[in-house]
Amino acid sequence: MKVCLLSGANSVHTIKIAQSIKEQGDDVLIISFHKPMAKDINVVYLPPIIPILGKLNYLIYTPKIKKIIGQYNPDILHAHRVPSYGLVGSLLNYHPFIVSVWGSDIFDFPKKSFLHRYLVKYVLKRADFVLSTSNVMVLETSKYTDKEIFVTPFGVDCKKFKPVPGLKPKDKIIIGTVKALEPKYGIEYLIRAFKILSLKHPEMNLELQIAGKGSLEDRLKKLSKELAIEDKIKFLGFIDHSKIPNVLNTFSVYVAVSIEESFGVAVVEAEACGVPVVVSNIGGLPEVVKDGETGFMVPPKDPKATAEAIERILLDEKFRQKLSINARKFVLEKYDWEENFKVITEIYKKAISSKKSFNNTRRKFER
Repeated sequence: MKVCLLSGANSVHTIKIAQSIKEQGDDVLIISFHKPMAKDINVVYLPPIIPILGKLNYLIYTPKIKKIIGQYNPDILHAHRVPSYGLVGSLLNYHPFIVSVWGSDIFDFPKKSFLHRYLVKYVLKRADFVLSTSNVMVLETSKYTDKEIFVTPFGVDCKKFKPVPGLKPKDKIIIGTVKALEPKYGIEYLIRAFKILSLKHPEMNLELQIAGKGSLEDRLKKLSKELAIEDKIKFLGFIDHSKIPNVLNTFSVYVAVSIEESFGVAVVEAEACGVPVVVSNIGGLPEVVKDGETGFMVPPKDPKATAEAIERILLDEKFRQKLSINARKFVLEKYDWEENFKVITEIYKKAISSKKSFNNTRRKFER
């Protein structure tokens, strides 16, 4: 089997799919408008021709991509994100053509205008199969297509993301998050919740660690100073994905009180490491947490409720250990990447088995 991925080669999710295809003995090619983050995967990187044109460069590259795919002759063309790679894929007239929706491409993009909505409908109409990372996104995507939508979660490698004894410091309790420092991830509310918790429990040596970069970094650091807790907060900056498991294993509680969230793979990674979680009851987050069993769900933009949920976990060590065991078990049962990838493989096989119906289109493409 030969698979061509139209997707950002700078994404850990793209690389994870490509590596899984390669590991099962199949051939994979990534065509990307983003610089690749892995050297062991076959990638064609297409940098902007005219940077000022932004994503219009994608369309400029369409004839070249058509030529590359014609030479590679894949059994599957799989595009990720509707308005970018998905649009390019839809214009190639190549089948079988699979489109994966990721989040903002289906929650935000089609709401911008009638033209944006039409574009999403057009891409999904051209797709032979449509995939989604969460059930909540299936409901949103179904507004723009009547096709069956298959759920293929961004699971985690449970051999890498696992509990590692001895990494939690003995002299302090770390509450943490690994998120881009952007408005939709609600990190301001986590900082305010940490302030409430610090005031209520001065006897605890608490520390908040925030891993990630983004446009709100200066503002969040300023907020920490205004709340007089800057000495208890560490901004870790960008963390390479290979180092995240060890970082997570230092946390006693992982918090993701996002305002918007299509799935929540970082939460799943924390649970895989046996870390109890506190998340906002929004978007796809309720799918990746069992309330009261692997952690707690709280209303978004609610520092008080967030602080109380963290407190419940920290004050009861026996309960915290139970949450930890449940979290790991939950991920193994539902979000182990090896099992999740089997679903994608089955869809690929289903698409290839339907290949005969695409033969005429393929012959036209090759001309």
